[in-house]
Amino acid sequence: MLNLLGKRYVFFAGSLIFILIGMIILATNGLPLAVDFKGGSLLELSFSTTELPTTEQIKSIYDKYEFNEVTVQTALNTDGERTILVIRSPFMNDTQKTDIINEIQTLTASEATINRFDSVGPTIAAQVARRAAIAVGLAALAVVIYITYAFRGIAHAFRYGICAILAMLHDVLIVISLAAIGGILFGWQADSMFLTALLTVIGFSVQDKIVVFDRIRENSVIFRKLEFEKLVNHSIVQTLQRSINTQLMTVEFMLLALALFGGVTLREFAVLLLVGLFSGTYSSIFVAAPILVVWENKEWKNWFGKGKQSVA
Repeated sequence: MLNLLGKRYVFFAGSLIFILIGMIILATNGLPLAVDFKGGSLLELSFSTTELPTTEQIKSIYDKYEFNEVTVQTALNTDGERTILVIRSPFMNDTQKTDIINEIQTLTASEATINRFDSVGPTIAAQVARRAAIAVGLAALAVVIYITYAFRGIAHAFRYGICAILAMLHDVLIVISLAAIGGILFGWQADSMFLTALLTVIGFSVQDKIVVFDRIRENSVIFRKLEFEKLVNHSIVQTLQRSINTQLMTVEFMLLALALFGGVTLREFAVLLLVGLFSGTYSSIFVAAPILVVWENKEWKNWFGKGKQSVA
């Protein structure tokens, strides 16, 4: 039988390295927030030509309206041609938007198609950020309460809930780290689609943890005398095929196709979901259950060469 738990510290280290990279980027540059969370305007224009205005030309237009902190990016259309302008700026009204678009069209001698225009005031953005944090916090609390109640028939039921939350936090940090890395490499920004992806990952993550923990609960009744680590490893192996097949066949392939062929507006969302849902399955097998074993065995007593390993 596969001894997945025997390499649990290797899996812990792999996750920790990726998360640390993301956290270092966050500490130095912060999470790149879109207008949904910090306020401002996002204007995405599509042209019929690849001869787009330069960043300096765009900023000179915005300077006339005393807009600072303007960022300009180009993107590929569905044909692989760089004909899209993505401009982020402070909050603008409809009149300013119309005037700016007209001036940009004059530079390109081409009519612009508005693919997207989002404009959010700073007050609304602060409310969105606060409610997003509350939603994640309530979801975590609900998971602990539910798992503790559902697993009340076995010893230390609350540990299962705490381990599920720690693994869920792992998945959240993976998604945030990926968004931070994407912000550096590809100019990604955390917007409402990012929040949607994050909450979806949390839901799938919890579902996977419950499946694995439920099998551990069932086997703890059947194999009462089996060492806890072996019992958990046996339970993981039993759910391994189900977890992999369900994720790959029903979700991951679809998201991969969406990331590759879904267009620029959906690419960031699809990649975040792709990696986040994979992380949810990964953490169910290689993070949540191993943390439960570490806790039950009180292995932290041996981390610094002191004490002997004891089974709770």
